[in-house]
Amino acid sequence: MTHEEVFREPRDWCAARSRRARSLIGRKFFYVFTCEYCFSHYVSAAALAATRFTLLYSGWRGYVVAGFALVWVANVYMSLFGRLRLEIREERAEVNAVEGQAKASPDLDANDVVHHAA
Repeated sequence: MTHEEVFREPRDWCAARSRRARSLIGRKFFYVFTCEYCFSHYVSAAALAATRFTLLYSGWRGYVVAGFALVWVANVYMSLFGRLRLEIREERAEVNAVEGQAKASPDLDANDVVHHAA
């Protein structure tokens, strides 16, 4: 939600509200929706509260352990997703460069285009 284009308008609105809010609570509340790390903590806390999931211990200690574990897993997935998006963007740029090279030299066929490996 903090990076997807579908949520750009609400995210921009929240970012503006977090900058303009007079109270500390207002600034922090709207900032949550613009920061992936902060948002993962609040989503994890809501999921734990809704499911009453505990990990390793019963009671409040199980909620604390489960909260840290869930946030860690969420951040690993976000890192992997960010890496995947970066690789897709790099491949797209490479394809565009090869297509541009092919259009610039119409007498070359697909096998003659030079590929640059990273």
